[in-house]
Amino acid sequence: VSLFTRVWIPDPDEVWCSAELTKDYKEGDKTLRLKLEDETIREYPVDVQSNQLPFLRNPDILVGENDLTALSYLHEPAVLHNLKVRFLESNHIYTYCGIVLVAINPYEQLPIYGQDVIYAYSGQNMGDMDPHIFAVAEEAYKQMARDEKNQSIIVSGESGAGKTVSAKYAMRYFATVGGSASETNIEEKVLASSPIMEAIGNAKTTRNDNSSRFGKYIQIGFDKRYHIIGANMRTYLLEKSRVVFQADDERNYHIFYQLCAAANLPEFKELALTSAEDFFYTSQGGDTSIEGVDDAEDFEKTRQAFTLLGVRESHQISIFKIIASILHLGSVEIQAERDGDSCSISPQDEHLNNFCRLLGVEHSQMEHWLCHRKLVTTSETYVKTMSLQQVLNARNALAKHIYAQLFGWIVEHINKALHTSLKQHSFIGVLDIYGFETFEVNSFEQFCINYANEKLQQQFNWHVFKLEQEEYMKEQIPWTLIDFHDNQPCIDLIEAKLGILDLLDEECKVPKGTDQNWAQKLYDRHSSSQHFQKPRMSNTAFIVVHFADKVEYLSDGFLEKNRDTVYEEQINILKASKFPMVADLFHDDKDPVPATTTPGKGSKINIRSARPPMKASNKEHKKTVGHQFRTSLHLLMETLNATTPHYVRCIKPNDEKLPFHFDPKRAVQQLRACGVLETIRISAAGYPSRWAYHDFFNRYRVLIKKKDLANTDKKAICKSVLENLIKDPDKFQFGRTKIFFRAGQVAYLEKLRADKFRAATIMIQKTVRGWLQRVKYHRLKRATLTLQRYWRGYLARRLAEHLRRTRAATAIQKQYRMWRACQAYRRVRRAAAVIQAFTRGMLVRKMYRQVLMEHKATVIQKHVRGWVARRRFQRLRAAAIVIQCAFRRLKARQELKALRIEARSAEHLKRLNVGMENKVVQLQRKIDDQNKEFKTLSEQFSTATSTYTMEVERLQKELARYQQSPGEDPSLRLQEEVETLRSELQKAHSERKVLEDAHGREKDELRKRVADLEQENALLKDEKEQLNNQILCQSKEEFAQDSVKENLLMKKELEEERSRYQNLVKEYSRLEQRFDNLRDELTIIKQTPGHRRNPSNQSSLESDSNYPSVSTSEIGDTEDALQQVEEIGLEKAAMDMTVFLKLQKRVRELEQERKKLQVQLEKREQQDSKKVQVEQPQNDVDSDPDADLAYNSLKRQELESENKKLKNDLNELRKAMADQAMQNNSSHGSPDSYSLLLDQLKLANEELEVRKEEVLILRTQIVSADQRRGRSMEPNINARTSWPNSEKHVDQEDAIEAYHGVCQTNSKTEDWGYLNEDGELGLAYQGLKQVARLLEAQLQAQSREHEEEVETLKGQLEALKEEMDKQQQTFCQTLLLSPEAQVEFGVQQEISRLTNENLDLKELVEKLEKNERKLKKQLKIYMKKVQDLEAAQALAQSDRRRHELTRQVTVQRKEKDFQGMLEYHKEDEALLIRNLVTELKPQMLSGTVPCLPAYILYMCIRHADYTNDDVKVHSLLTSTINGIKKVLKKHNDDFEMTSFWLSNTCRLLHCLKQYSGDEGFMTQNTAKQNEHCLKNFDLTEYRQVLSDLSIQIYQQLIKIAEGALQPMIVSAMLENESIQGLSGVKPTGYRKRSSSMADGDNSYCLEAIVRQMNSFHTVLCDQGLDPEIIMQVFKQLFYMINAVTLNNLLLRKDVCSWSTGMQLRYNISQLEEWLRGRNLHQSGAVQTMEPLIQAAQLLQLKKKTQEDAEAICSLCTSLSTQQIVKILNLYTPLNEFEERVTVAFIRTIQAQLQERNDPQQLLLDSKHMFPVLFPFNPSSLTMDSIHIPACLNLEFLNEV
Repeated sequence: VSLFTRVWIPDPDEVWCSAELTKDYKEGDKTLRLKLEDETIREYPVDVQSNQLPFLRNPDILVGENDLTALSYLHEPAVLHNLKVRFLESNHIYTYCGIVLVAINPYEQLPIYGQDVIYAYSGQNMGDMDPHIFAVAEEAYKQMARDEKNQSIIVSGESGAGKTVSAKYAMRYFATVGGSASETNIEEKVLASSPIMEAIGNAKTTRNDNSSRFGKYIQIGFDKRYHIIGANMRTYLLEKSRVVFQADDERNYHIFYQLCAAANLPEFKELALTSAEDFFYTSQGGDTSIEGVDDAEDFEKTRQAFTLLGVRESHQISIFKIIASILHLGSVEIQAERDGDSCSISPQDEHLNNFCRLLGVEHSQMEHWLCHRKLVTTSETYVKTMSLQQVLNARNALAKHIYAQLFGWIVEHINKALHTSLKQHSFIGVLDIYGFETFEVNSFEQFCINYANEKLQQQFNWHVFKLEQEEYMKEQIPWTLIDFHDNQPCIDLIEAKLGILDLLDEECKVPKGTDQNWAQKLYDRHSSSQHFQKPRMSNTAFIVVHFADKVEYLSDGFLEKNRDTVYEEQINILKASKFPMVADLFHDDKDPVPATTTPGKGSKINIRSARPPMKASNKEHKKTVGHQFRTSLHLLMETLNATTPHYVRCIKPNDEKLPFHFDPKRAVQQLRACGVLETIRISAAGYPSRWAYHDFFNRYRVLIKKKDLANTDKKAICKSVLENLIKDPDKFQFGRTKIFFRAGQVAYLEKLRADKFRAATIMIQKTVRGWLQRVKYHRLKRATLTLQRYWRGYLARRLAEHLRRTRAATAIQKQYRMWRACQAYRRVRRAAAVIQAFTRGMLVRKMYRQVLMEHKATVIQKHVRGWVARRRFQRLRAAAIVIQCAFRRLKARQELKALRIEARSAEHLKRLNVGMENKVVQLQRKIDDQNKEFKTLSEQFSTATSTYTMEVERLQKELARYQQSPGEDPSLRLQEEVETLRSELQKAHSERKVLEDAHGREKDELRKRVADLEQENALLKDEKEQLNNQILCQSKEEFAQDSVKENLLMKKELEEERSRYQNLVKEYSRLEQRFDNLRDELTIIKQTPGHRRNPSNQSSLESDSNYPSVSTSEIGDTEDALQQVEEIGLEKAAMDMTVFLKLQKRVRELEQERKKLQVQLEKREQQDSKKVQVEQPQNDVDSDPDADLAYNSLKRQELESENKKLKNDLNELRKAMADQAMQNNSSHGSPDSYSLLLDQLKLANEELEVRKEEVLILRTQIVSADQRRGRSMEPNINARTSWPNSEKHVDQEDAIEAYHGVCQTNSKTEDWGYLNEDGELGLAYQGLKQVARLLEAQLQAQSREHEEEVETLKGQLEALKEEMDKQQQTFCQTLLLSPEAQVEFGVQQEISRLTNENLDLKELVEKLEKNERKLKKQLKIYMKKVQDLEAAQALAQSDRRRHELTRQVTVQRKEKDFQGMLEYHKEDEALLIRNLVTELKPQMLSGTVPCLPAYILYMCIRHADYTNDDVKVHSLLTSTINGIKKVLKKHNDDFEMTSFWLSNTCRLLHCLKQYSGDEGFMTQNTAKQNEHCLKNFDLTEYRQVLSDLSIQIYQQLIKIAEGALQPMIVSAMLENESIQGLSGVKPTGYRKRSSSMADGDNSYCLEAIVRQMNSFHTVLCDQGLDPEIIMQVFKQLFYMINAVTLNNLLLRKDVCSWSTGMQLRYNISQLEEWLRGRNLHQSGAVQTMEPLIQAAQLLQLKKKTQEDAEAICSLCTSLSTQQIVKILNLYTPLNEFEERVTVAFIRTIQAQLQERNDPQQLLLDSKHMFPVLFPFNPSSLTMDSIHIPACLNLEFLNEV
């Protein structure tokens, strides 16, 4: 052991802990220096004598393996650690251990048991997928089918480990994979037995809330086709003591609590039950409820299961009565008497009364015998009282016995319900049995359980030993005996002669036998046995050394439980019950466990209570419980030994039932007890590690020398390498196909491989690091040289700069000093000159100032004097001005106050006025008023002026008179008056001027305001127009968006409806196939006894034809259905009635949805038409009504075709009803009203068919009859036209039809010459008949017209009333508006009225144009018919002339052009179908036009249409469809044949559309092709039938292609090395050599898939299939590749690695390249691969940091959260250099993806099929250009 070796050492808490050596170990060292995981150092002692070193730890790359046997070191700590890592870190609950599946209970619901997971495991090899209970079930199912040997699945484990759930999932798998072939639904009954058995056999314990307290073995029977046909159940050792006693925190059986929870139901009132707490037998454990469990809901499930299994309601009530009686019995109050030896029960005890009433027994007898017992001797019989304890024991024994008998009765009836009368070919048994148990107090039940586990462990050891031996012998390995633990001595101790059970039975026979005596006998007899021990401190207990552990049993109660004594008197009372079921329950009719029962016959082991042993002294004692259990156990072992066993060991991870919590101590105990470690030990004793030569070569190729690789024999290379690497030859062996290694050798090879990689890594690292250092050195050297160069240059440049600066400084100093000296000299000279100048100027200025002062004094005096004079004048003038201003200001303020009042009143009026026009008018009026006022003022002013002038003149005269008069005083007064008047006049002038200025300003302001208001009004109008335009644009955009959304929604709904419809078609085809198979089986059964055969001329075409004729009739379909009933028999006809009822319900739903879609489509068309009418006047260029009309017509045709298909389905349902009716008639023997109604409908249908044929013939001959009317039948026409009222109400077409009837009658009555030679009598009769018909038609037409006119007038009246009401409302609204608003509203109303009239006129014009186009089209058709009839008449006349000639004359016929029609006789139709359909090989038409049979069939249909032969059209199309179906059924696995008929069916469908005459399908036709259209028949319904047939063929094509690709996908995409040397193979375990894996290399590479795809594509293209359908085919195939690959990736741990991600990306890129090369990249196939692409990227991304988690979440958008977490959990490094994904990182991913609403489904649905679309693809070929090759043998077809 060297440094850093990792080992396992014992630990008291974790059992084993990991450590690492910090010092090399040398032999003889007493201790090992170890470092634990928490970095603590520990000295581990080593036993020098035994030299027992610690267990070595496996490499990290092996940790988390699926199979424990793949571990290099196989021992207990390695197993425990591997299970712990898988359970806690990866959340994997299943792990293989050789042939054992270890299942750890997660205590949490996991989404790994859905239908998708079942289908993923179905058909897979066991070692190819992750461990799962489904893998074990699939292995058992596959071995049963392959080896034809019965299988067993043994599920064992502790209570609470999940045994029952595992067994339930295994049975669910068998029920799903091997579903019953009949309608008995036996698999549902098998699953329905689980709730019943859980209710009556499961209970809550301290370890498990749903613990099975009995063992059961369920045999599921299969027939030769391996479908479930029945089942059988055996039960073992029911824990009866639980009925009367429960420990703390435990419950009784669930059924008691369920019944109490439902006690309030009306039907259970008579049970007199209350809450479970009120009864003694259900309240001993304390709490009577289980958290999360609803007992009432579970009881309802139990009742439903009883009903499903066929238990009658009366029996169910009886069962519940018996269960309720047990509860009442436990609550009976027993009172002890004073003497202590006797007891009594009160007669008024309510519980005893209820007990007797519910069981129908006598109250007095039961009351007596509950407290007394009978003693029988040879001479007489004694009745003895019992003590209280004895009475309680007897009561409890009776309750246990009743429950045990009821348990056995229920199991027996379940077996009867699951029994089948068919012969069982093989079976698979599921054993759900208790595991090894040890408690503080162990009693008789634990002893029996551990005894059973000893037997099972022995069988398990022998089976493992045998498999090992078979493997070594198969590989031709020298076989050496492996010593394994044999527990036969322990089994002999229990069951051998005078063993524990024998001594127990012997002691039970002793009259005074006690548990202590029995224990003493055990001590005396078996004290020497190594498996038996006596405890030191007890004389009543004993210890048995089991294979798992020592168990101490307490002998108290062993005898009582083994005897299981019930007093005979009590049983006799129950036998006399008035209820038959209770009496039958206790009658001793047979031995519960017959000794001679064989495993095949003994379908049930009933553990029943004993009969009273003292009935007679000379009678044989009844079998004890121990004897019964031993017998049933021997039978079980015989059954298991006769089958191939499969083992499931369930482990309980903790006792607290915590989800994903692992307790190592509890796990190790169970691993030791269940035999897993024994399997490991046996495997480790031999060669546990096995490698295939190829895998070993790929894994350890790095250890091989280059010269050895030159050898091509890999086996020889492996041998030479191993001989060089492992020197001890005993460490390995070379088998035939594998290499076998001893334990630890793979780890040694892994170490060598890792050392090799490590050495190579070190070499690479050394070289790379040296190169990096050299590169770094060279880089530093170059940088240093560069730095030195630049630094030296810098220094040189700095020196040169210094020298230059020094020289420059010297020159500057010299020049500066010279300049400074010159400056000083100049400054001194300037200063002297300045001083002289200033001195001289000062003297001159002083003299000048003196002269100037004298002059200025004179000037100042002059100016001062003038200023004083002027100052006085200005002061006087200013005073006058101030006085004037004050007076003027007073007047101005008064005027201003008046103006303000006026301004305020104007502003108020402005605010009150709302309309702009009113304000302008008011202002204009105000201006006019002011002008008028101004004029009046002006006039007043002029008057005052004239008056003033006159007054002045008068005053002047007076003044002159006064002047002339003597004196001065009057003159002065007059002058003052004159001055006053002048001042007043000036004041008036100033006021007038002020008023004029104010008036002018106000007028200007008003004009400006009016202009502003007008401008604002214009802006508001512009803004209003803009808003209206925006609203209109926005409404148009919203309407367009709504239209687009509605279109998308309708497309989506149409797509979903199409998908549902195609699934219905698929289901119908499956049912049709099933019907054909049943009919074939019935034919074989009928033919077998008498060797009869059907006549050769009897064709099955009629029975296969499920489609209507040209004139479809429901009663016609009913006739076909009745014919089918007669052909196939009444028994098979009504077999699928339930399916037909479901289809009928589905048809009704589809009919309702179709009506809704049609209503939506009509609304949508109306909206589109209105939109076109509104937008057409605005933009005629943008609209394209023809395209919209074509699109809408196509959608309408599609809906109509689906409607007709639904009608066809309804007809099929009516056929089924007819079948049922015929079956009822056949059973009762007399026709009922339904059959009479069918007969009447048949007659009506026949008459309707005749009338329709007449109508068709009449319509084709209208024009010819019209021409003959003009030439030869003028008298008749004149007579017809002379009828009264013929010109008024007679339609021209009706008249022509009537006339043609006359003509046709004449032609049919040519042999009337015997009665009337001239034919007048018949002609008159027929004419009168036609006249009567015409008159009747006229009357009907007149009445219809009258009714239509009345309805029209009523409609017009209603419309006028509505219009009048609208006008009245409008008028009332208008009166409330202002005059301007009334005018505007009136204009808007007029505009809207004119717009509506315009739209109505446009609509009328469009209708007239449409009618015109329709009439033109009809005119063309009628013209064509006229030409054809003229040609036919000319041909007929020439034929008549030719017949009149003599036979000797030969007339040469003139050849005419080929019209693209083929004629055949009716009797050649079968030959045509045989040569063209049933016996045609695609290779025969390799060089011809693609889809030639479709063109030929259409040309035959066209001729039948040309001749107006609807029977021929119906027969030909029906025969063609049935022939295609037969061909496809015969070649159901031939891709070429299926694709050939898919292309031909689609082409025939396209031809029927292209030449149907519908404008929507004729847009790409040429004029010549339009001539080839059908003239008479509308084959829309047959188009729908062909579309359905195309869907069926497409689904069959996909099924064939998927079947061819399915085996290749996993191998090519995941396992094959597309990039050589990228992936390495990890060590594999036992499962890689599973017996289910066939020998040979079945691996495929990607090239195989590409080749297969190429062949598919070549065949599809050669057959002429439409490119759109080819794209859909490959889209479906790529989805299947994606789903299968991703599902396997999610279920396989070995492929979730980085290298697999690289391989996947490479493979996907190759497939994408293939798609681009075939021009299929637009098919959407790449998008279907998106989940797989993201899964590959997920495997390659970093998975460490938070940024990595965010990148993963943003990248993996197509993967669900569950899938991402699953891939991260499965991620497995292939080399030790890679790192695992940590649990913390996975939790981070889950937290970030928490907001996603992903589906809970883990796997993709690989069976999902996209709905197929068959787009219309018209052909450019014309029918007359097609040549029929001679190889088709169609010489009987004539070209027309």
